[in-house]
Amino acid sequence: MLATTLAGVLSITAAAIFSFAFLSKVVERMVSLSVGIMLSTSLLHALPEAFESQADPRSLFATLLAGLLAFFMLEKFAILRHSHHHEGDGHHHAHGHDKHEAGKAGWMILVGDGMHNFTDGILIAAAFLADPKLGLVTGLAIIAHEIPQEIGDFIVLLNAGFSRLRAYIFNLLCSLMAVAGGLLGYFTLDRASNLIPYVLVFASSGFIYIALSDLMPQMQRRATLRETIPQVLLIGLGVCIVLFLTHKRHGG
Repeated sequence: MLATTLAGVLSITAAAIFSFAFLSKVVERMVSLSVGIMLSTSLLHALPEAFESQADPRSLFATLLAGLLAFFMLEKFAILRHSHHHEGDGHHHAHGHDKHEAGKAGWMILVGDGMHNFTDGILIAAAFLADPKLGLVTGLAIIAHEIPQEIGDFIVLLNAGFSRLRAYIFNLLCSLMAVAGGLLGYFTLDRASNLIPYVLVFASSGFIYIALSDLMPQMQRRATLRETIPQVLLIGLGVCIVLFLTHKRHGG
């Protein structure tokens, strides 16, 4: 409960502060850090945790494949993340065009975020049931991943005519869907522990997909050495954070 609530409230509040101040450099830095946290959480902890269980490896790999394809389709229909509109927000469009497009997208953004946060809550519950340290790093990974996404959402909502307070309140309500997902995951997965490895793998596929298809291509657009060095260092910092928070589990 605490982890899902903090993951929602902290990410939304941080995103609101950054969005309202338009601190674009902070957004870019958060993207690099979140890539390191998301990939290392998935590849070094969640997936090994799942494959160390009694579940059939072929079934787990099939779940990974299904997850990657599912997240691709969700993005394709603009249900999960709506990043294409976000990418255009820095350019000078006719006001009427932006207002019309963002106005139609505003409520879809909130619905998509609600679904996404509900899934995040199930992931946090599954991770805590598998191992408390894994639950901690999973919560941190979700916060790091949510902040850049929510910043883009705030910009679109403000462009759609939402006031700052209204955009914050609606995003906060959507973020609390993580608590509902966490409760469902806890009570459901606790009675069906054999499902935990599959939930971990499916959720990891989401982290991997987001990092590789959305965040890293965004970072690759900044190809100068001056911009690349901080990106690499922050990815490494994200990996180190995950390793530091979980080293005791492996005898540290």
